[in-house]
Amino acid sequence: MNSPEPAVRTAPNFSPARRIAVAVILSGLVFAVLWIMMFSMVTSLLIGSGCCVVIVAASSVSDLIDMLLDAVATVIFGALAVIAAIFGAIFSLFGF
Repeated sequence: MNSPEPAVRTAPNFSPARRIAVAVILSGLVFAVLWIMMFSMVTSLLIGSGCCVVIVAASSVSDLIDMLLDAVATVIFGALAVIAAIFGAIFSLFGF
């Protein structure tokens, strides 16, 4: 008999060091592709480093937005739960 799957799955833990390492690898690939395509070395380095900065900045902003949306959702669902509890109490008072 198979054991049941856990009800709660933990979110993957992406550390900043891992994000930066992935961004550096991707920007290195962009640099290599551009240099092979006969761009100058300086132009390729500038574009590759720009890709690295954009990836790291987007990842950081994404985490901030995710945290803010979680907080807003908690407040909204808490308010809806209070309203539902009030309606439930009113309807149970009259025996519906």
